[in-house]
Amino acid sequence: MALVMLSCTAIGALGAEALHGEARPPAYLIGQIEVTDPDGYAREYLPKAKEIIKAHGGKLIAAAGAAATGSQVVAVDGNPPKRVVIYMYPTMEALWAWRHDPAYVQVRAVGEKYARYHTFAVEGSAAN
Repeated sequence: MALVMLSCTAIGALGAEALHGEARPPAYLIGQIEVTDPDGYAREYLPKAKEIIKAHGGKLIAAAGAAATGSQVVAVDGNPPKRVVIYMYPTMEALWAWRHDPAYVQVRAVGEKYARYHTFAVEGSAAN
């Protein structure tokens, strides 16, 4: 009986380790941003925000529209937003860690002087 219990415990531990070892899906932050002061936004917000995003594993996937790369947001249905950014984070936890980082909270307050944000996050598909 003790051998059975020991075997079950070992199998359970290996199963838990396998679950924790599985690849977590990435998380994507999608932002619709209306920049009201491109100069202030580029000077006071972007450099600091990019640094903090990178520190949390965030990677810029796409940016388009006013005050972005020069490429335009193309409407498929309805009216397009003025600016769109998409960032990928390693996990949803990493995305939330970035968003709640006290340094980013301070920088975001600066950004809100120059822009209006509508952001949301989605979890990507797990690796197949």
